[in-house]
Amino acid sequence: MAQHGPILGIDFGTSNSAAGYLRDGKPHLIQMEPGQTTLPTTFFFDFETRQTLVGEPANRALLDGAEGRFMRALKRVLGTGLMHEKRQILNERVTFVDIIARFLREIKIRAEAETGLTFDRALSGRPVVFHGTGDRREAQAEADLRACYIAAGFKEVGFLFEPEAAAIASGALDQSGEIGLIVDIGGGTSDFSLFRSGNDGVSILANHGVRIGGTDFDRSINIDRVMPLLGKGSTLRKAIGPGTTPAPNAIFNDLATWEKIPFLYTAQTRRMVEEMAQLSETPEKMNRLVTVLQDELGHDLAFAVERGKIAANNGATCPHIALDQIERTLTVPLPAEELAQILAVHTQALAGGATETLQMAGVTTKQVDRVIYVGGSSLMSIVSHTMEALFPDARHSFTEVFTAVTDGLAIAANRA
Repeated sequence: MAQHGPILGIDFGTSNSAAGYLRDGKPHLIQMEPGQTTLPTTFFFDFETRQTLVGEPANRALLDGAEGRFMRALKRVLGTGLMHEKRQILNERVTFVDIIARFLREIKIRAEAETGLTFDRALSGRPVVFHGTGDRREAQAEADLRACYIAAGFKEVGFLFEPEAAAIASGALDQSGEIGLIVDIGGGTSDFSLFRSGNDGVSILANHGVRIGGTDFDRSINIDRVMPLLGKGSTLRKAIGPGTTPAPNAIFNDLATWEKIPFLYTAQTRRMVEEMAQLSETPEKMNRLVTVLQDELGHDLAFAVERGKIAANNGATCPHIALDQIERTLTVPLPAEELAQILAVHTQALAGGATETLQMAGVTTKQVDRVIYVGGSSLMSIVSHTMEALFPDARHSFTEVFTAVTDGLAIAANRA
């Protein structure tokens, strides 16, 4: 990047976003809302006011039952064909590039309003992988994100791997000779960066990532615990002739996937589910699915699952998922031990990602001095338990898990 004007470091996240710049030699985080330096990466298109809401107002509109369309986890759409498809929202036809650009423009506006500065350039965090190592969508995902920044009004944008930014923020520049592993568990991806600190800065020994994050944890819980109450795994009588057939899994998988929920609210899907309810051998369950689609409760269920996950992780007494949006007394228990079983496949993948990162650099687990956790989903105990088993001799430290990447981007932008 050229050497003029301030650079805004932006961590555009699957679930939350933040921005900052270097002020008086230290990272300064922009206040997105009073007392808050993070902004939920959510959108609500209000059908009554015709307004587009972002962040907490979008979340409140959804939970208050306002008429509109809610979207979350759009970072996972980067690199896919969905990014450039035009769709009718409110009074216009827009693409996801347009929608994400509006969110990034809002960050730019808030940063400039708070500081009195003009931010024409941004240093954006990006995951080590958007979709998977070697996936043909990788280059397109970064190109899509770049297009979003340009459409938001930035003239220039650079990218830095999010774990590298986190390593810088963790004080690695001051720990010469240390070998550390950044474990960055975000909403949509998990990134691992092995680094060695030295007098000349942080040297990245290996980067690796897997497409697993907090939204995948939610999806697995949703499919395992909630979707059976809506008819998943049930049987349908054949419309013609004797016999039964299993209820198709696709609709339940999509309903449990944050970024796919809005696409289920179509007349065609509703008709299909109503027909399934008529043929169902457990109509009380399938009728719940009818209600969810008619009343557009998919995101309400997803938030309920997320709350249940957090409660179980935090050791709440009798943790459960409250589904009173569908039926007043409907709940499903979520004991911590069952949560661990549901998420076991993901913890195995995380362990594999960390191990592969070390293998890429030819480093053993005993050589790792410190494991640094970043990202809101790193607070899940299954993550730290998995890493502590892999690295029993290392120091395990939690930095500012929600803003470490932004801090590092602000520092790195100044050094660029």
